[in-house]
Amino acid sequence: MINKVSRNEVRKARHTRVRKKVVGTTDIPRLNVFRSNKNIFAQIIDDEKGVTLVSASSIDKELKLTNGGNLEAATKVGELIAKRAKKAKINKVVFDRGGYLYHGRVEALANAARENGLEF
Repeated sequence: MINKVSRNEVRKARHTRVRKKVVGTTDIPRLNVFRSNKNIFAQIIDDEKGVTLVSASSIDKELKLTNGGNLEAATKVGELIAKRAKKAKINKVVFDRGGYLYHGRVEALANAARENGLEF
C-alpha cells in the first residue's frame, strides 16, 4: 500500500529548503506568511535576535473581517503589515512565502504590502 505524504508535510519540506537561503537580519528583516483555511497571518522577524518585530493577521480586531480566508482579507492584512512596519521604521524586508506557492492569497498579501511602501 502506498502512503501518500500530506500536502502540509510537503509544504514544510519546501519551507525548510527556502529558509536555508532566506534569512532576516536586523537591517533587512524577514516577512513571513502563514495561511490556514480560515485565516492568514504575516510577521516581520529579525532572525539574528529571534524576535518578531511586527505582526498582522486576519484575526485582528482592527480589520473587522467576517471571512479571513479570502483574497480581500489577504490584501487587508498586507496593507496592515506595511502600515505597522512603517510605524516601526522598517522599509525593506525579505519575503518568505512559507513554502506556499506565490499565487492567490500569498501573492495578494505581498502585492498589498508592496503598494503600501514595503520594499522586497
